[in-house]
Amino acid sequence: MARPRGAKPVKLFVGMLSSDHDLLRRARHLLTREYGEIDLESDFWRFDQTDYYEPEMGPDLQRWFISFTRLIRPDHLPQIKRLACEMEERIAGEALSEIPRPVNLDPGYLDLNKLVLGTTKDASHRIYVGNGIFAEVTLRYTQGGWQLLPWTYPDFRQSDYHVFFEKVRAAFREQRREFLNRHALEGEASE
Repeated sequence: MARPRGAKPVKLFVGMLSSDHDLLRRARHLLTREYGEIDLESDFWRFDQTDYYEPEMGPDLQRWFISFTRLIRPDHLPQIKRLACEMEERIAGEALSEIPRPVNLDPGYLDLNKLVLGTTKDASHRIYVGNGIFAEVTLRYTQGGWQLLPWTYPDFRQSDYHVFFEKVRAAFREQRREFLNRHALEGEASE
């Protein structure tokens, strides 16, 4: 008989988008206060694969990814996405800018097999995960690399992103190994 089991921890990351590096650093600071130490950061990459965000965010957008040392439970994604939306509003309120949305924060997580993003928008390939938030598998890891899906965002199709997420996945693999070893030892100690 199948028995429900708790989910194993996953690796939190946040993709940040803005034309203002100072606001990106402000968002980074707020995120570290909430989620702790950052273990990996990407370069700043031009976000020019689409102009979707330009009406509310302006031109010359840059993408920046950070990942966190502390692992999370995957069912925390809705709360994390809601808090990211609140941080966006806070930064917009503090920024001296006429741009309505000067920073976009896209939290997600990865495990050894997939990269998942949280979103407020529903679509046929997204699943409601609670608290007004949907989740989608944006990339899957198979055959030794990140594989695209029909709905993978244009920027997530770039090889630079895949190289960065390979580093995040490698860090997660080591953290997961340590987590499982620690829990195995704790299980032996409690017997």
